[in-house]
Amino acid sequence: MKKEIATKNAPSAIGPYSQGIEASGTTVYVSGQIPIDPKTGEFAGDDIVTQTKQSLTNVKNILAEAGCSLDNVVKTTVLLADIKDFGPMNEVYGEFFKGVCPARACFQVAALPKGALVEIEAFAVK
Repeated sequence: MKKEIATKNAPSAIGPYSQGIEASGTTVYVSGQIPIDPKTGEFAGDDIVTQTKQSLTNVKNILAEAGCSLDNVVKTTVLLADIKDFGPMNEVYGEFFKGVCPARACFQVAALPKGALVEIEAFAVK
C-alpha cells in the first residue's frame, strides 16, 4: 500500500516521480529535494548555505503534508556538487536536525539536476 504525498509548499516533481510516498501508513520516503523555491520556481540562491536551507525546507514541507516532522526522519542522503561544501552544508543541516539526528550519507556527485549545489532525500517513520 502506497500513498502519494504532494504539497504546493515544495517544488513539483520534474520527472516521473512523486515528491514523497507513504508506505503502509508508517513510512514516508521523500524524494531528493533540490533548492527550488516553490513560490518562484527558481533556486532560492546560488550559494550552498541558501540552497541547503531551501532543500531542507522542501523536505520539511513534504513531511508536514504527510503528518510528520523532521523529528520523524531516520535517514537522509545528501548529494553535493562539490564535497568542499560539506562544512557549510553541515552547519545548516545542524540547524534543522537537533537531538537524536538521523543516520546520514553524504556524497559528491558529478552533477545535480538544473545545476543545483545540493540535493537531499529523507526517510521518516510515523
